[in-house]
Amino acid sequence: MKIPMPNAVNGHLLNRAVLVLNANYSPMMICTAKRAICMQILNKVDILANYKEKVSSPSIKINLPSVIKVRDFIRYDNLSVDLNRKNIISRDGGVCQYCGSIALPLTIDHVLPKGRGGQDSWDNLVAACKPCNQKKGYRTPEEAGMHLKRKPKRPNRLHYFYKYVNNQQQEWRPYLFMEPFKIN
Repeated sequence: MKIPMPNAVNGHLLNRAVLVLNANYSPMMICTAKRAICMQILNKVDILANYKEKVSSPSIKINLPSVIKVRDFIRYDNLSVDLNRKNIISRDGGVCQYCGSIALPLTIDHVLPKGRGGQDSWDNLVAACKPCNQKKGYRTPEEAGMHLKRKPKRPNRLHYFYKYVNNQQQEWRPYLFMEPFKIN
C-alpha cells in the first residue's frame, strides 16, 4: 500500500491534532494526523475516531484520524510534564503572573530567587513580563510588594490535552475524563 501524499487541498489537514492513547486507553500524547496515518499504515495503531475530512493520494482515500490507540502497551509516565520554559508559559496561560499582562516576550521568574535557595521547580517558577521580572529582581514577591495571580503548581498531562479540545475534538472528551462514554 502506498502512503498517501498530501495534495494542495489536504496539506493543512495533515497537521491536525490526534489524541494518542496507550493500549490500556490512557492518554499518552498528541501527534499530527500525518504521523497517525503513518502509524496506521504500519499497523501500529487502531483508529478509534475520525474527523469528518478525508485525505487522499492518487490511489487511495483515508479518513483523517482523531483518536488512535497503540496496539502494544508502552511503559510511559503519562502524567508528568517536562519542566521547561515553554511548558511553564503554557501552564500560566501566556500571562504574566504578577501583573496579568500578555506582553511578549515573557520571561521565567524564580519566586524565591535562586541565589536565596530557590529551586528550578514547578512550584517556584512562573511566567513574568520583563518589567515585572526586573521590578521584583532579587526579592521575594512579598518583599517587592507584588502578588502572584496564581500559586504555581505542577501541571499534569491532562491539562495539556484539555487545551487542544474544541468542537472538532468532541470524541476526545471521554478519553480525557471530561465526560462519560456514551453507550449505544
